[in-house]
Formats: sequence, structure tokens, C-alpha cells
Amino acid sequence: MKIVVDAMGGDNAPLEIVKGALMAAREFEVDIILVGRGEDILRSLEELGESDLPKNVEIANAAQVVEMEDDPATVTRQKPDSSMTVGLRLLHEGKADAMVSAGSTGALLSGATLIAKRIRGIRRACLAPIIPTPSNGGTLMVDVGANAECTPEYLLQFAYMGYYFAKAFKGVEDPRVGLLNIGAEETKGSPLYKEAHRLLKKAGEEGRVNFIGNVEARDVMDGVCDVLVSDGFAGNVLLKGIEGVGIFFMRELKGMFKKSFLSKMAALVLKKDLKRLKKMTDSTEVGGTALLGIQKPVIKAHGSSNAYAIRSAVRQAMRTVESGVCRSITDNVEFMKVETANE
Repeated sequence: MKIVVDAMGGDNAPLEIVKGALMAAREFEVDIILVGRGEDILRSLEELGESDLPKNVEIANAAQVVEMEDDPATVTRQKPDSSMTVGLRLLHEGKADAMVSAGSTGALLSGATLIAKRIRGIRRACLAPIIPTPSNGGTLMVDVGANAECTPEYLLQFAYMGYYFAKAFKGVEDPRVGLLNIGAEETKGSPLYKEAHRLLKKAGEEGRVNFIGNVEARDVMDGVCDVLVSDGFAGNVLLKGIEGVGIFFMRELKGMFKKSFLSKMAALVLKKDLKRLKKMTDSTEVGGTALLGIQKPVIKAHGSSNAYAIRSAVRQAMRTVESGVCRSITDNVEFMKVETANE
């Protein structure tokens, strides 16, 4: 298996990206293509004390870099020799099995759509992170920002893609699919969500997906569903809200255990459980977010990813390839289409 890693994407590029890629290459024995400015990658290797590249790591030179201020919609055309563009081209040409990038989310989404290509019949690709819940290793959210404005068909396709991803990647036999809404009743929500509910209910009745109905935001962290479907705007707001509460909770908990001698002793008693909780909420353990709907796996790592996060993102890319989720989506795309009067 061969994974492309965008060496120039992210706040800590290229040093942390190169370090993480080397960690993954050695730990997982996977072939890595580091794409970026060759001299910068070699300089990073020197800083890491690496005299030679491992046998399963190679460099693909790319002179340009996608910056955060670049227009996501046009940057792959304006910078054809950027590390992101070259990496996506290698993926499309079959020279790699998956790609990892910590670069601009918008640029990666646009580039993956234009270069690596969407699966035929899929209207929009979506971001699908896994949030920590008691539900079978976490709840998969689709979408969380790639598509702020959606149609009922988009949400239907997100549900199908999330269902197949949770089934293949997480090993859940029949993932429960919920639709994020302001109430559990079928009549709740905007026209978009009412129609999406109708389509998902029909798909559930046909045995295509295990649709459990509407899910309120307050119930998400209880793990009531394995896949949570929403438009990118609502999904992103919910995700950022969960992240904010998590940061607040961990900060307050840390301060609480430092207040007195007794609280410090309590922290020692709970040290093992606290480490487990911290690991559960540590984004570097997951590594990144899958971009579903593209012909080959693309993993978006966080912009501030350190080496360990990149290592984890490569592992996630490998698991996504092994899951065969792209093939599952391709084979079932006919069930995800909504016929209109114009078709």
C-alpha cells in the first residue's frame, strides 16, 4: 500500500509532517510518498537526524505551496505544481492508494473533486469525522463543513456514505443512522430536513439503511446513533460546540484537582481513568477526517497537526483503503439518487 503525504500542508509543515510520515512508515511498514519542496523536505530530515530516507519513503518534488489565504476554488489551477495538487494528481493516476493533507480544507475539497474526482453519481463529497461517544467506537458525523447549503438528496447521500463507512471502517454490522434536528418528531425542522427525513425513512423501510429518525443535539454524546447526518453548517456548529465544551470541561477538571491536597490525592487515584478520558478526546489519536465521496480515500488532517497526528492520519488512510468503503459507495450509488422532473 502507498500513501501520499502533503509535506507542505499545515501550520507545522514540513518538519512535523515529515517526522510523522517517517513514524508511520516505520511503525506500519507502509510506503510513503512525501510531496513538497525537495530541499525543504531534505532539510527537515537533517534536523531530525536522518542521514538517509527509509527504503519505503520517497520524495516527489513540488515547487509551490497552497497557502491558507489562497482561493480554495481556483488554487489547484493557479498552482498546478503545489504539493497538494501534485499529490492529488498522483492519487488520480493510480500511483498511490490514499492521500493525507493538513492543508486548507476548502482547497483539499475542491482539489479532490476536480483532480481525484468524485464517485460517479455522488453530488457532493462530505467531511466525516468520528466524535467520541459510547456508540461503537464513536459517532460518525456527516457533513461538518464541506457543504453549508444542501438539498435533501445531498443529505440522503451523506447518510448512505456514512452508513457504509461506519460499517466498513468501524466494523458496525448495521449502523444506526440519525438525522440531526430540533426535535424527534417527523414534522420538526425546515423543509430541507422534513424532506430528508422522508427520503431516509423510505430508505430505511426498503432495508437500505438503518434509519432511526431525528436526533436532537443534546442526545448525540449519549451515542444514540452510529452515524449523524446534517448539512455542513449545522454539523460544523455542533462539532465546534462539542469541542468547546470538551476544552472547558478538561480545563475546569484540571483546575479542580489542583485546588487542595485532598483533590491532588484524588487525581492520583483517578490518574488511569483521567488518562483514558484524555486519550478518548485527543484528536491526535484519530489523526484526521475522511473525505467521503471521492474515488480514492483522502484524509484531511487538522491544520495544527503534530507528528503523532500525521502518523495517526496515515494509519487512518490505510484503514480506509482496507475497508473498501469507496467500492461500497460506488456499488450502491444507484440507490442514493433522487429523480427529479428534469431527469
